This record gives sequence, C-alpha cells and structure tokens, in this order.
Amino acid sequence: MVKNLLSDEKGKKIILMGNEAIVRGALESGIGFASTYPGTPSSEIGDTFSEIARDAGIYFEYSTNEKVALEAAMGACFSGVRSMVSMKHFGVNVASDSLLALAYVGTNAGMIVVVADDPNCWSSAQSEQDTRYYARLGHIPMLEPSDPQECKDFVKIAFNISEKFKVPVFIRTTTRVSHGRGIVKLGKIMKGKTKGFFKKDLKKFNSLPPHTMRMHEEILQKIEKIRKISEKTKINLVVNPRVKSKLGIIVSGVSFGYAMDAMDDLNIKIPALKLSLTYPLPEKKIKNFIKKFKSILVIEELEPILEEAVHRLAKDVNPKLKIFGKDYLPKSGEYDEEIVISAVGKITGKKLKMSLEYHSRKYKELKIPKRLPVLCPGCPHRATFWAAKVGAGTNTIFGGDVGCYILGMFPPYNTQDFIFSMGASEGIIHGIKKTTYQKAIAFIGDSTFFHAGMPGLVNIVYNRSNPLVIVLDNRITAMTGHQPHPGVGITGMGKKTKEIRIEDVAKACKVKHVEVVDPFNVKKMIKTIRKLIRSDEISVIVAKRECQLLAVRKKRKAGIKIPRYEINQKKCRKCGLCLYNFGCPAFYQEGDKIMIDKNLCTGCGVCAQVCPNKAIRRIGIRKVKKK
Repeated sequence: MVKNLLSDEKGKKIILMGNEAIVRGALESGIGFASTYPGTPSSEIGDTFSEIARDAGIYFEYSTNEKVALEAAMGACFSGVRSMVSMKHFGVNVASDSLLALAYVGTNAGMIVVVADDPNCWSSAQSEQDTRYYARLGHIPMLEPSDPQECKDFVKIAFNISEKFKVPVFIRTTTRVSHGRGIVKLGKIMKGKTKGFFKKDLKKFNSLPPHTMRMHEEILQKIEKIRKISEKTKINLVVNPRVKSKLGIIVSGVSFGYAMDAMDDLNIKIPALKLSLTYPLPEKKIKNFIKKFKSILVIEELEPILEEAVHRLAKDVNPKLKIFGKDYLPKSGEYDEEIVISAVGKITGKKLKMSLEYHSRKYKELKIPKRLPVLCPGCPHRATFWAAKVGAGTNTIFGGDVGCYILGMFPPYNTQDFIFSMGASEGIIHGIKKTTYQKAIAFIGDSTFFHAGMPGLVNIVYNRSNPLVIVLDNRITAMTGHQPHPGVGITGMGKKTKEIRIEDVAKACKVKHVEVVDPFNVKKMIKTIRKLIRSDEISVIVAKRECQLLAVRKKRKAGIKIPRYEINQKKCRKCGLCLYNFGCPAFYQEGDKIMIDKNLCTGCGVCAQVCPNKAIRRIGIRKVKKK
C-alpha cells in the first residue's frame, strides 16, 4: 500500500482508506511537515506518514500531545512550510488553547487541522463530541468529505483556502469516512518545501490587546470572503436538481452516502443539497434551495447544527417550510442506511419491500451472548491490576485514565472507579486524598504520562497529598496501534533518540519514593504496593513490561520460542480463581475441567504465580511460526 501511495502515476486508480487518502492529498499538495498524537479514528494518518515520510522526503513526528503537535505544525507554517496536524475529537480540546489563538493570528504557509469525530464511540469512551462547534467558536473554515476520493481532493482545496486567506482550515471526518475504503484517482505528487525561514513580524504575532480586537475583526472579514467561495464552490452541490418534489434534503459528510442509498432502496429521487464546505455555510445557496420546497429533511450525525441554520434562514425565504431533522433522526450515535431509510420512508410514505421493523425485531430476538471487553492474554496490566487489588486491600479508590488499561473498569478487575480524560487520574485522586482519609491509587499509562500526566504529578508533589501513582509502562502507545512515545527512544520516523525514563522524570519532580517493578514478578509488585500505599508522601511505581502483543510479534519475527503452560488436573481444586478472578482469556471451561487454550496463551507465566494450588505448570516450549 505504501508503494501505491507514493506512486506518481497521475490518473492511476487505487483503493485507499479515508485516512490514507488524506495523506495522499497532502503529498499532492506539497506538504513538508506533519505531526500528530495518535488517537483513533485518526491514527492511520500518522501511521501512514510514519511509514512514507523518509521516502517522500518530508518530516513527520508523533508529538507528546495534540497541543504540542498543533504548535509544531504552527511553527512549520510560520516558517513557510506547508503543514498538517491530525487528531481525534478529544484532541481538539487539548489543542484548543493554541488553536483558537492561531485563528486570530493566522498562518503563513498552508496549514490543515484534521480532526476525526467518533459517533457511537467505537474507539472513544468519554463522549460523542461534535467538533463542528469548534469551527464556529474559532472562526475556522471546515470541509467535510464523505468518501476517500473527497478526503484526498478536499485536502488540496483546504491548503489553497489556507494559503489564500492565511487561516488554518479544518478537515473533519467521522469514523466511517476515516476507516471506509474506496477507489481514489491519483493526481500528481507535488514536492514541497521542508525548510523555510521564520520572518519576525511583531504586528502579526502580537496577540495582546489592542491587537486582539483588530485580529478578531480581520478573521471575521476573512470568513465572509470564504463564504463567497462556499457559495460558488462545486463541492457544495445539488444532486437531482431537476426532479420535481415537495421534499428536499440537506446533508453533509458520510450521511450523503446513506441518503443516496436510501433513495435507491426506496426507488425515489429527491433533490439533495450536499454541503462539503460546512463553515462558513453558503447561506444564499441554502436559501435558494429551500425556498421551492414545502418540507426539508436535514441529515447530519450528532448535533443539529445544519438544522438550526436552516430554521434561521427559512424565516426570510420560506417561513412556512416544514423542517424535519432530529425529530425523525437520532441526535446521538452513528447513522446507517436503515436509519436514513426509516426517516425518508416516514416522510414520503414510501416503503421498502422488506420490513425494517420485522428485521430489527428478529435481530433483537437472537440470543447473542454478551461479553465484556478484556485485556489481551499475557497483558502486563492484568498482572498489575491483580497485584493492586491484593496489595492495596479493600476500600481503595482506583483512579482510571485513558489507554488500554481503561478495560480495568470491567470485571473481574474493577480497578477503575472513574475515567474522564488523559491525565485526569492524578488530578482527581489528588482531590480525593485532600478531602478523604481513603487509600487511593492513580493508574496512568506511559504515553498518557508524557501526554498529560506530568503536570498532575507536579501538582501532587507541590500541594502535598499522598496517593500512590502507578504508571503502566508497556513501552509503547498500545491502544492506538503501537506508536512510539518519548519513553521508548525511537521517533515516528524510526530514528533513535534519547529515551526519557518515567522514573527519572518522577525523581526530578521530587517524588521521594520511586520504584521500578516488573509486573510479571507478582510477589514483588504486591510487596511494593503494600509498602508504598501506607506512605505519608506521594509514591510512584513504574510497572515496566513491554506490551505482550508487541513482545510476541517480536519473538515471532526473531523465531524465538514461547513457553507453554497447562493445568495439572490432579492439583486443580476448581476454585475458578484463574478463570473468574484473574480473568485471562486463555482460560476456558470444558465440562468440569478448567483448561488453557494453547493458541491464546502467550507464556507470561503470571497465572502460575497466582494459582493458590500450584496447579499451573510450564510444560515446554511452543515454537512461534514466522510470518
């Protein structure tokens, strides 16, 4: 795929994921600098840049967090180098301090901010955030592609808008656009600058009052100029313009595909205004479209932003217009073809040959077993959580954070009593320790520690509370696809760099009690937790053990053999501790026997340490096949 992505054969058609198409669009736009903090559903943008950056002759980095990634891209664009920063929706919250100021100050070279929203929370936990509000809050133009071809093409349009008006531009995708695949027609790769020159300009970069108000007026004027482009651009287009209908549709993003499929399935044609440059909105175009209909259906995932705009604009040109939107379509969750068919069918009276209600009812009647998500077999976090429950005892508060270890919230671990945002475990646990006498442990991952954990640790030390902070250091950013971070000594371009050790950072923050423990050494981990949780000062344990998925892949590549374990049925007392309390998915029950699935077991050996009857034994070596 990387070879195809770098193809300079103009007009060639290849299949790309939406995120990959965004990278291709950047290459065709002469990008010189790309940065990100990995966050699904945007992760593949950074991963793709990481793979192709050296061959493409551009610079790429995994930054420590989204704010830093944005600021790095800002520095590049201020120096005359086209740049792109990508993140998931929550990342915009982290980056917003600098992002909103950037809109006022403006850019030099083109700069794009790619944000991937996640309706239905397929890869998110905290909220279904609609980032379109940030475009309006910051006066930042926003384009919304609906398929991979548009992902590529809109990047080029966004760079042109950015450079013409000296503003950052949002490309907003949602999960299905990011991860959907389709045929993409390639253009010509444009070699861009990777080195520029920062020209001092205090008039431009002075964002202090009274300059702030001047810059505010300037960005408002720019938005009105861009609105004129929005009125004329071909990417805001009417589909089925000559069809006579009392009903019209206004739609954006991936919902356009659902709307077109719904029309096909219902065997009807309805005029539809497809909005792709969704901020600033083409208000004249919308008015011209809606004035000839008796009713309009607005199809958009999450918040009724377009729907509210149509209500406002209809007062001038069609005050009697019936506007259907969130009264027929859900305000939460991801849309699909069935949802849109149902809404269009109810409004038009058209029916499918099959009954969606019957289909849905039959599906609900299926007895599909529900399973909670679990940590991978051999995950070092499982061993850490086990040790924490044993070592900390009852009535301990467990602060949760964002990463693989978020799964510690579920049984049988139950070691995440709350989860809010990256780094929040430390801040909240500090508040709990300041206002209660309860024991408390804050869990935080290694990548998360560098992203947002250091300020929380400093705050605990400075304001003198005494929780136990356990940093789950699995040597990689595992949750989003094994991207490097400052603690592993490798950059996003695969170059060696200085390894920043978490334990050294903790000591530099004046944490007196810092211990590095391998969580697979269960006895030592339990002993260390028991000792430090009683301390009257802040303590830090770095639970250091490589992600087991990564470890097994490395062993497979090197042809290293993995230990095998089995249960001695004569010693097994069927207590179920391994199956129900330790909860490794490699265990299963067959009749009255508890067994180990040798295809799932990764040979960590932790289960042999926790079995009270010493019934689990190592029996040999399983050779891992090279792939």
